Amino acid sequence: MTTPLLDKTLKLLLLLILLFLVLYFGKPFLVPVLIATFLSMLLVPLCTQLERKLPRGLAALISVLILLSAVALIVYIVSTQVSNIAGNAEQIERNISEKVQKVEEFVTRSLGIPQQKQAQVIQEQQQESTGKISLLISGFFTSLGGLFTNFIIVLVYIFLFLYFRDHFNQALLRIVPPKDKTNARTIVHDAQQVAQKYLTGLAIMIACLWVMYGIGFSAIGVRNALFYAVLCGLLEIVPFVGNLTGVSITVIMSLAQGSDLKMVLAIVITYAIVQFLQTYILEPLVVGRGISIHPVFTIVGIVGGEVLWGIPGMVLALPIMGVIKIICDHIEPLKPYGFLIGEERKREPGIVRKIKKKVSQ
Repeated sequence: MTTPLLDKTLKLLLLLILLFLVLYFGKPFLVPVLIATFLSMLLVPLCTQLERKLPRGLAALISVLILLSAVALIVYIVSTQVSNIAGNAEQIERNISEKVQKVEEFVTRSLGIPQQKQAQVIQEQQQESTGKISLLISGFFTSLGGLFTNFIIVLVYIFLFLYFRDHFNQALLRIVPPKDKTNARTIVHDAQQVAQKYLTGLAIMIACLWVMYGIGFSAIGVRNALFYAVLCGLLEIVPFVGNLTGVSITVIMSLAQGSDLKMVLAIVITYAIVQFLQTYILEPLVVGRGISIHPVFTIVGIVGGEVLWGIPGMVLALPIMGVIKIICDHIEPLKPYGFLIGEERKREPGIVRKIKKKVSQ
């Protein structure tokens, strides 16, 4: 015979397992819907402004087209820079061969392994990986087709969410008991505000990172500096991991393009300066405290999102946790959990307060 506490614990554990299974196997449906939901929240202010002079359907369509134009511009810039890099493929291949030869000579001097033996091992590995590369290429094109399809679906979802947003709000309020309607309106409003502030701040911060990385990489002489600046900025949408990945790619490609260790050191110093400005000035000033999630649960959410949905899960982790915190903060039995995953507000650095004061003036 189970005790009430054990019975409650087992039910909670079963609920968590079922939730995990639904999220894991529901990825093809849930990820596009959630991405479209947050992007539509981002576009609501723009759509509302357009609706003052245009019908809602046309305003929603123009909002989606503006988003599509921004994405197309980014894709055009990246593809142009990639084509420039591909034009130097032969030189990159020669540089890589020289670097590999130097590594082989170092291994020979340090470990006494002949270069012929190293070349034989490398050739065997290349033969084994030939089939894997073909599978990777076919998988890449398959994923590319699926990505294009999901992108179209997301655009359709965004249009529908913008056009029918009042209907969805009314439907949500009909589900809630009459005594809780005011609280439900507050939750919906606060969740929209949190998502809008976070996404708007993130977009502005990415644009600022493009400028800072572009200036820094150009100043130290990195080839195709614009491409690497855009790459490092875009990868910022993946918290913690993205910016480090972008700089690592920049370092590796710079070495492949013939740069020396001085250039690598200059790239690392540029990264450190940009990260300092981002952490202590740009992020508090632009992103603000829109999503105040405790660092421990931020990492837990990102890791859990990656386990469930891969990279899209890492991108969606913080907005989802921000909405969950809003819900917990407004429902009395869940307030302790909201406090648990939330981050206590800290006093902003003096320089940030001075900058905000100047901006407000």
